[in-house]
Formats: sequence, structure tokens, C-alpha cells
Amino acid sequence: MATQADRVSPQEAREHLKSGALLICGYDSEEKFRANHLEGAISLAELKAREKQIARNDEIIFYCA
Repeated sequence: MATQADRVSPQEAREHLKSGALLICGYDSEEKFRANHLEGAISLAELKAREKQIARNDEIIFYCA
């Protein structure tokens, strides 16, 4: 399992997503998010809205352009 500082390849990220990891797009504006997000990703705003539902040990893959 990846740790806080680990980087993963796109192939590894796909495998982690299949196992239930959250994919977070690092754009802070909804306009940029809508224009540039990967399928299945949630925005930073969505992450903030759901933060109480996310367990401390949930895996999160964060990416930005």
C-alpha cells in the first residue's frame, strides 16, 4: 500500500482505484475541474464536503496537472 509520500504510475493508480481508492483532482476551481478531470475523480470541494465520511486509513490518490 502506498504511503503519504509515495508516487504511483498510472498503471498502479488504476489498480488502486479498482480496490476502492479515491481519486482527487487538485484543481481549486470548479471550472478547471470540469474541464480537466479524469473519469471518476472528485474535486477538492467535493473532498472537503465529504471529509467526515472519509476514514483515516482510506487510500487517496491526488493528482494535478
